Amino acid sequence: MKNKSAQLFLTFLRIGAFTFGGGYAMIPLIQAEVCDKQQWLTEKEILEIITIAESTPGPLAINAATFTGYRTAGLRGAFAATSGVLLPSFLIIILIYFVMEQFMECKLVQYAFLGIRIGILALILKALYSMFSVCEKNIFSYCIIGLSCFLMMFVRIKAIWLIVGCAAVGLIYTMLLCNKEEKK
Repeated sequence: MKNKSAQLFLTFLRIGAFTFGGGYAMIPLIQAEVCDKQQWLTEKEILEIITIAESTPGPLAINAATFTGYRTAGLRGAFAATSGVLLPSFLIIILIYFVMEQFMECKLVQYAFLGIRIGILALILKALYSMFSVCEKNIFSYCIIGLSCFLMMFVRIKAIWLIVGCAAVGLIYTMLLCNKEEKK
């Protein structure tokens, strides 16, 4: 298929159709499709896209699809990838709406959702590992990770404030580091 927008639509349609658990669960699939299989972007570019997608308003999966599509094929690519990732969820929600009460009473469905939740946890841990392996590793990074985990778990800081705070600290750290290197 030569049309990259159509390829983006079908790729993100497949990702959207076969991923449960939201954006974090989609990260390994996006990475596998976009970096490994299609080779549209590098792992570093995907990490940048995920970072931007997490930092901007809206669901991570939609933002990641939009940014990936835009970087790969411009505005048409952004529209195609976003449409592809949204369509399965939209259709599934409509279907669930009509059969929800009958389904949720069934033990088999309850057990299936339990299994799905466990699978989602594995996908999120895979995404964490993938992002961690690409990140710069130094004492500053480890301190930010530790402080962020502490604030999220024990202080229950809202994610948006944590993201803004980490961005500000990272910016200040980088500016100080650049000033140090310039003086040498």
